[in-house]
Amino acid sequence: MTIKHPPTPGTALWLYAHPRRRSLNHRLFQEGVAALSAGYDVTTSDLYAQGFDPVLSDRDFGDVAGQAGSISELMGEAYARGQLPADVCEEQAKVAAAELLVVQFPLWWYGPPAILKGWFDRVLTNGFAYGDLDAERGIPRRYGDGGLVGRRALVVVTVGEDPRSIGPRGISGDLESLLFPVTHGVLWYVGIEALDLHVVYDADDLDRAGADREVERLRERLRTVGTEPVRRFRRLRDGEYQGTRALRADILPGRTDLGIHIADDGEQTR
Repeated sequence: MTIKHPPTPGTALWLYAHPRRRSLNHRLFQEGVAALSAGYDVTTSDLYAQGFDPVLSDRDFGDVAGQAGSISELMGEAYARGQLPADVCEEQAKVAAAELLVVQFPLWWYGPPAILKGWFDRVLTNGFAYGDLDAERGIPRRYGDGGLVGRRALVVVTVGEDPRSIGPRGISGDLESLLFPVTHGVLWYVGIEALDLHVVYDADDLDRAGADREVERLRERLRTVGTEPVRRFRRLRDGEYQGTRALRADILPGRTDLGIHIADDGEQTR
């Protein structure tokens, strides 16, 4: 299979979404970029510092802004015509070059900040990140087979709760499930394989010593990030889904949790 946007080996993009410089997140960002730079050529996208506009608007559609059609189709046409805004083109170039993405954000209202969601909306466009058709199978190249195949991502997230409160039986819901829209619905959708989450719990209550420990823990994680195994979800192209909508009834029958979309060890080696 031809990779549409082959990454540049040894290149990483650190995508960061937090508004305050005097914060634990900003310290993790600075220290993390410095640590990762020991093994990668690191580019950053500090969305708040850049003043990135997360609002999708007519400027994102070029000459077809006034035409009828779905947003996805219109953005794909603008991409094909080379009419995407300059800030979007700049971010797409960073993504296209990177073999590793680090996506860092605080968990706000059980999801990423709006500025990061807007980055997904505006940057991962049809034509660039997805939209091609697998001619042999007659299915769209999505969910493990998108335009950004060949990349891995580490999600770094700070949460204000302890592991039990935001765990499988926690009142806030399971963090893995809460971030499924990011790891599966965004990253895997366009072909990017996600590593295990890097979570900083009780982030609001950490003292200086606790913050120091979290910085060192992130540094340690980044030392081996290039050799970590990925958590591979099931690919749409492998025939395990009925059409393009649901997992076949004979696979893990009776289960309806989100974990059914994670391939087991045997499937990961196929």
